[in-house]
Amino acid sequence: MKNRKYLAIQILVIVLFINKIYCQTQTMGVLINDTVNTFKGYTLFAPKQYTRTYLINNEGRKVHEWTASTYAPGQAVYLLENGHLLRTCMTQGNLGTGGGEGGRIEEYNWNDSLVWSMDYSTTTYMQHHDIKKLPNGNIIMLVVEKKNVAQVEAAGFDTNTFQQPDFSQKKCILPDCIIEIQPTYPTGGTVVWEWHVWDHLIQNHDATKSNYGTPSAHPELIDCAGDHRTKPIFWNHMNSIDYNATFDQIAMSVRGNSEVWVIDHSTTIAQSASHIGGLRGKGGDLIYRWGNALTYGIGSVSTQKYFEQHDVEWIKTGCPGAGDLLCFNNGVNRNYSTIDQITPPVDASGNYSIVSGSAYAPTNLTWTYQATPPTSMYAGDISGAQRLPNGNTIICVGPKGVLYEVTASGLVVWKYIGTVTNTGPLTQGDTLPVNPDRPFETMNSIFRVYKYAPTYAAFTGKILTPGDFIEIYPSTINENSLNAPVLKAYPNPFTEKIYVSNSTNVGNYELTDALGRVVWEGKQIENHNFSDVKLGLYILKVKLKNSIQSLMLIKY
Repeated sequence: MKNRKYLAIQILVIVLFINKIYCQTQTMGVLINDTVNTFKGYTLFAPKQYTRTYLINNEGRKVHEWTASTYAPGQAVYLLENGHLLRTCMTQGNLGTGGGEGGRIEEYNWNDSLVWSMDYSTTTYMQHHDIKKLPNGNIIMLVVEKKNVAQVEAAGFDTNTFQQPDFSQKKCILPDCIIEIQPTYPTGGTVVWEWHVWDHLIQNHDATKSNYGTPSAHPELIDCAGDHRTKPIFWNHMNSIDYNATFDQIAMSVRGNSEVWVIDHSTTIAQSASHIGGLRGKGGDLIYRWGNALTYGIGSVSTQKYFEQHDVEWIKTGCPGAGDLLCFNNGVNRNYSTIDQITPPVDASGNYSIVSGSAYAPTNLTWTYQATPPTSMYAGDISGAQRLPNGNTIICVGPKGVLYEVTASGLVVWKYIGTVTNTGPLTQGDTLPVNPDRPFETMNSIFRVYKYAPTYAAFTGKILTPGDFIEIYPSTINENSLNAPVLKAYPNPFTEKIYVSNSTNVGNYELTDALGRVVWEGKQIENHNFSDVKLGLYILKVKLKNSIQSLMLIKY
């Protein structure tokens, strides 16, 4: 009787120990995976604070990763059709681009070898935030360029409208430009095209300057006063760039104006600095803009649509809404974010219509996603959204590293919380640490994500076998040998499938419940469906040649 009592106490202690480890709230990884309605594909992301880039499946398991870069992203990363990773890099540039510091671009092949790199950062200019590979192999990138006080005054700015003490201390502002590079492998490149905000200004502050005029009569130009709010020296604060190959046009998300701007890319360099030329006949002037008509003297605060948005991009061919513009509308000062889709007033030739004296159409959104309640999805910074071929939209709530996939009707069918900080992967159940420099952001933040279909050209001939989860699951007890291979069972908690890492030399598996009753035994655990197993605690015994390892699991 005494031995039985002692054994019962031992079992109770083990169960309590297992509960202590596993009966905790899941804090990261895949939290929702509707296998019926989620788009089947692979999600690419680069943790904002870390140097690695990951490609995961819908279960949150790694199918590929790039580890060679020594730079955190700065900020966008892309998987190219040839299977290469194109990534921006955060260097030590200190011009001040609102968290989007870049300065370097790298291209890695599928095998993680660096095939091209280019540094683009000096004391007077720097690449930042985003880039885009063009069909001809060139790369367009967002760049800030430094303009001193004399240049600012000569352009007709009212210098009293810039934020202090930044302007008085740094004695400059940082307007944006777009630079197109023709890469020279393995390093460097040649500038083959460029466009500068500075060439398309208008202002009604100083009548002695050549760009003096009435902004509301010239929506194709950029008002130095904007919407008349106090401005940071990183004035335009562009944060995304996209290319429309059908029209040969470029779209920019201009956070500083709460607008999207579209320009003609068919111009020469000389034409892009002027007001004539190109397929649209307007040189480098804006051919479309939307989001905040107050920035060109039309409308009011009440008619503003965008609120310091990120990631404006054309919906790609093959996706519902193709040709429309989609963005993550951060909703700064309204305290909730939305994903907004608009249908621009553009004809088949790429010409945009506008009624004189009015704001650019449309008046209403074509589609929007808003969480319930609205304030449950709010990101004052970074973030993005992408339309998928099945009509779903994948969303990155960047500051918190939370990814959602929603249907056209707004149903959340996939949710993932980033698992990587500046020190690497976290352990499941860990509290997500707050960024001490940006208290609204956790250290698992993600700038943006992209999801690619299994048929995407990059995957042709590639091995996409699901591997481990990125997050750590400490679950191994080795019964016989300190030198045995370390195994891990995942996902943990599990629902239908159980996988075991380093399982090459496994002889047999045995799954028992907390009372020691065998519920399954076999050799090919990855092929078995455990959906009929009851909720609870389990021990998976993995029998190796010279040892047995017991892995603690929970079914939910």
